[in-house]
Amino acid sequence: MSKVGIFGGTFDPIHHGHLITAQSVREIRELDKIIFVPSYISPHKKDVKSSSPEHRLNMIKLAIEGVDFFDYSDYEINKGGVSFTIDTIREFKKYYDDIEFIIGYDNIFKFHTWKDPDEIMKLAKILVLRRKSSRPHPFEDKYVEQAVFVQTRGIEISATDIRNRVKKGLPIHFLVPEKVKEYIYNFNLYN
Repeated sequence: MSKVGIFGGTFDPIHHGHLITAQSVREIRELDKIIFVPSYISPHKKDVKSSSPEHRLNMIKLAIEGVDFFDYSDYEINKGGVSFTIDTIREFKKYYDDIEFIIGYDNIFKFHTWKDPDEIMKLAKILVLRRKSSRPHPFEDKYVEQAVFVQTRGIEISATDIRNRVKKGLPIHFLVPEKVKEYIYNFNLYN
């Protein structure tokens, strides 16, 4: 029986921060693999213009190529529309008994606003990424109490910063995998 981590997000672009964090979570939680699931449209970023889902998925494929404990799913992209976590978890439950859903630290404090948060908690364990820079919990609720907080090895890299650097003509060496960097420049993303 497989124990998998689901790492959802916009991934515009996927960067070394995502990859280092995912590898760290896999080791700490003893997961068989981490599956990156790019959203079609994030319910929390409906007003944000992202690169096309195809570009974001292609960058994930390039970033994880050759890493046997990383995988990707195009489920949310193929589904289209707003990507709700509950729909994705229900889909993955058809294939995996043990799912750990990875979210950023700030997201657990908004979790009560997500679609069907109680059902998400029943179907998957919620892993919250805590960084050394994470502030103390602003409040506790049943979701915060049930979540598992994981202190990961991570580096502070922001996809927004990467997009802004490309726009300004600044280098993005060491922020993204080399093949992702080439893809960004070849397809003239973020200009």
